[in-house]
Amino acid sequence: MIFKEVRDGRPYPDHGFSARDWAKIPPHQVRLDTLVTTKRELGLDTLLAEDSSFYGDLFPHAVQWRGELYLEDGLHRCVRAALQQRTAVHVRVLNLDEIGRYSAGEASGTARAAATQPDPARNSSGRPGSGGAEPAPGKPDPGGSVD
Repeated sequence: MIFKEVRDGRPYPDHGFSARDWAKIPPHQVRLDTLVTTKRELGLDTLLAEDSSFYGDLFPHAVQWRGELYLEDGLHRCVRAALQQRTAVHVRVLNLDEIGRYSAGEASGTARAAATQPDPARNSSGRPGSGGAEPAPGKPDPGGSVD
């Protein structure tokens, strides 16, 4: 199985994040088999298109809520990765669990700030370690702005 679960719809509250808000969250590597999809259907034409993410974010978007990781945007990119025998992809993760009490329908400035701050106790893979999501010396920053 590629994904942990296939669902139809988002069970978490609306976070109100814009493309600019998502771009501030640094991507980190996530295993495909830990993601729960929020779409049941896949467009074959989009899956096979060479330039499907040309105008969008290069990284899929996921929302962590109540201990689960929901794939909000990037299903086609993740399936393409699986077809290439990859088991993990770089994903921007909005952690609603860390934000705490969350008001449905609006993302406060505090929520946006919390979502964009890397946890210093975790490394770029999201595991405990010597912190931050800084790129290795001499390597380009994969989380650069796409504006």
